[in-house]
Amino acid sequence: MAEEKQDQTEGGMVLPEGDSKTDAKLILYHWTQSFSSQKVRLAIAEKELKCEEHDVSLPLSEHNEPWFMRLNAAGEVPVLIHGENIICDATQIIDYLEETFVNEKTPRLMPEEGSMYYPRVQHYRELLDSLPMDAYTHGCILHPELAVDSMIPAYATTRIRSQIGNTESELKKLAEENPDLQDAYIAKQKRLKTKLMDHDNIKYLKKILDELEKVLDQVETELQRRNEETPENGHQPWLCGEFFSLADVSLAVTLHRLKFIGLARRSWGNGKRPNLEIYYERVLKRKTFHKVLGHVNNILISAVLPTAFRVAKKRAPRIFGTSLLVGVIAGIGYFAFVCLQKRFANMLLSIRARHSHL
Repeated sequence: MAEEKQDQTEGGMVLPEGDSKTDAKLILYHWTQSFSSQKVRLAIAEKELKCEEHDVSLPLSEHNEPWFMRLNAAGEVPVLIHGENIICDATQIIDYLEETFVNEKTPRLMPEEGSMYYPRVQHYRELLDSLPMDAYTHGCILHPELAVDSMIPAYATTRIRSQIGNTESELKKLAEENPDLQDAYIAKQKRLKTKLMDHDNIKYLKKILDELEKVLDQVETELQRRNEETPENGHQPWLCGEFFSLADVSLAVTLHRLKFIGLARRSWGNGKRPNLEIYYERVLKRKTFHKVLGHVNNILISAVLPTAFRVAKKRAPRIFGTSLLVGVIAGIGYFAFVCLQKRFANMLLSIRARHSHL
């Protein structure tokens, strides 16, 4: 299948003539903990679409394998296949779904163009999607001093630094072994090197953290406007109105990622942005969100376990070898320890509270 799609280009789509597009099966290649993948999967869930999903493990470098590079020359998830169409960018995938599935049974996440809500949703969607979430994620791993209450294990800092070097060597080797993909591998190697140099630059990280503050200030103000409005039906509004929109998809996944990497307290903790804090608590209770992303405490284990099982089922690439298996086992142990520690702490607080009440 992958070899048949070699002529597809990054982010492109080919629309068949005279074909009933909505009848074709949706197939999504993604990684569960990929930020871009999470946005696409949440949009699919909100639109109540049936989709066949396939995990492409980033820890096992499956996104660098030739079959996947032939799907997307950039070697990045997510990738959506719908009939003869291949879409390789999260924003383009979501737009494609909105434009393709327009029947009455499918919920709309974008208001009609020309409505008073359209520019509002489009503004906040673009504003939130402009945030460099990969830089925030890698930055908080490489510089844990920037984060507070991060869910990322301490060993991840040294692990990612060694993996960077391994990935560069891996891409070089794959370029030599696959002449037809040589340009794609070399281009990815250059992008990776440039990106990770920025993500390890503390001045750059502080700059984009300041930019994040400004974006969240805008969102907090917009949420306050919604609170001051009085909906006729009494329903509590979302970011741009009474409906859950693509702007909410972007905001919900963004807040969840900030919580995971340890930027929640900085962003909305201690009453700093009360509307944002209330919004996030509401999002956590939303059925589609819980189904796709789950609780933030489960993020690490949902990434570690599939990788562990996959290592057991097939021989991992040599660049990982025993070190990956040890890392996986350590990750599972670390996560179990954190969960038990938090549960024990909560039990103690509950007992003390009861004792004080009595």
